[in-house]
Amino acid sequence: MTTATTIGRVHSWDLSTGVDGPGTRFVLFLSGCPLRCLYCANPDTWRMRDGRPATVDEVMARIERYRAFLDTSGGGVTLTGGEPLLQHAFTGAILRRCKELGLHTALDTSGFLGARADAALLADTDLVLLDIKAFDAARYRRLTGAPLAPTLAFASRLQRLGVPVWIRYVLVPGWTDDLTAVDGLGSFLAGLDNVERVDVLPMHKLGAPKYNALGIPFPLRDTPVPDADLTGRVRERFRTHGLRTA
Repeated sequence: MTTATTIGRVHSWDLSTGVDGPGTRFVLFLSGCPLRCLYCANPDTWRMRDGRPATVDEVMARIERYRAFLDTSGGGVTLTGGEPLLQHAFTGAILRRCKELGLHTALDTSGFLGARADAALLADTDLVLLDIKAFDAARYRRLTGAPLAPTLAFASRLQRLGVPVWIRYVLVPGWTDDLTAVDGLGSFLAGLDNVERVDVLPMHKLGAPKYNALGIPFPLRDTPVPDADLTGRVRERFRTHGLRTA
């Protein structure tokens, strides 16, 4: 099978500005994720088999429709999910083709499958949006169902390779708002000279209707969303470590 005809499983695509990388982005959502984050807003992306089959050529044909617009806005293409590294060959092929077009590329990942990102894939990645969902290993496992260590190892590898990183930290009251843990993460990130910013993202419940439609209980249905004061305190804590926040 040639790269052009490599089959992936695609959930959907969208255009966004400011939150998925610089400029206006063509955001490709791939299906399949090994984590089960309690606050996940997209449970409909968990299973790869639920995605629509698509070839690299089909995806690139859609991206090229927006190429001039993406170029003009200083944007590019972001691969997200789900977890795009679950389909690492498909993800790598799309990143390569985007780079051949001169488009800025971003990879949104939890880092849990970072070992699947080979040197070629990362060479075609201009920016990694790395989701570090908690810094305490036990809490991370309870929150995601997976170990933290692979994500931290991937973060360190990206630093060694000099790949620019934006950290994404979802703020969940009672789960990720402990300021001691935030300080621990801030200290770790301050030691990585490739971290350009930390995005503190208040948990939301916009995905709750999807759980209802799928007949799945939403684990954090009764958890309050963080208020502006708590969000501000966590952002300030990251800034005390010399990190830029958003």
